[in-house]
Amino acid sequence: MSSAGDVVHLPGPWRHREISANGARFHVAEVGEGPLVLFLHGFPTFWWTWRKQLQQFAAAGYRAAAMDLRGYGGSDRPPRGYDPLNLSADVAGVIHALGDRSAIVIGHGWGGFLVWTTAVLHRASVRAGAVLAMPHPIRLRESLLRDPAQARAASYTIGYQRPWLPERRLIAADAAVVGGYLHDWSAGEWPPPEVETVFRQAIQIDNTAHCALEYYRWAIRAIPRADGRRFIAKMRADVDVPILHLHGELDPVQLPSSSLGSGAYVTAGYRREVISGAGHFIHEEQPEIVTNLLLDWVGQLPAHG
Repeated sequence: MSSAGDVVHLPGPWRHREISANGARFHVAEVGEGPLVLFLHGFPTFWWTWRKQLQQFAAAGYRAAAMDLRGYGGSDRPPRGYDPLNLSADVAGVIHALGDRSAIVIGHGWGGFLVWTTAVLHRASVRAGAVLAMPHPIRLRESLLRDPAQARAASYTIGYQRPWLPERRLIAADAAVVGGYLHDWSAGEWPPPEVETVFRQAIQIDNTAHCALEYYRWAIRAIPRADGRRFIAKMRADVDVPILHLHGELDPVQLPSSSLGSGAYVTAGYRREVISGAGHFIHEEQPEIVTNLLLDWVGQLPAHG
């Protein structure tokens, strides 16, 4: 297993912090001064996936922070709490623990899912949201149930429903499966070997693989259950903060067509952009394009009230 300290506390211009929120402890990397922008990673990465955006947002006059979600990186790995209601409370709690009433929240994959949910469930904590490679939760469920192409693209999640065997497979052979995901889900030449190595090491930190799969287990198992139906009912509420929605043209996991219609739930301004030639990890594959889009959009938001 990898050492959490060696992998999580990678050097850079940022400072590493431990934040207590929602009954758990979270690792946050933070750099810069100004309005708070909180970055949320997806699977199978951790905070470091935002290393380029952290530096560029700090240079542009923002306080840029990237957290490790529950179960990842340097954050706690409690035995439960991997449902979106609790995970959204984590995000809101970290924003408040960082000393702000609200933040611009930017998320990729599962992190993007939590942008959608936190904007609805903890509206006062989210000033605006940018979502990368993730449809609105209702559109996601609809596409999984009604679009055979999206169901096939997400079929890997069905294997995750088994106990323990998927965890062992994720970390076997120095997390070779994770390396395969990084390559197969991207377009072009990403990731370079040194980046792949970091993400493969991070998933091998004790219990990270199990916690990461718990997100998927709730998502699939909750579809027919009462808690899943209650969650979808809550998500029918308006998203009344501005949303920038970015999707990779060649994303093989979350198909671009699945994100269509997400803007119907947004009442405060919605903009969707498809990034040409990019796969699932658009902020890693096309960092200049994505970061410029994000900074342009953030710069046009109303002044923080």
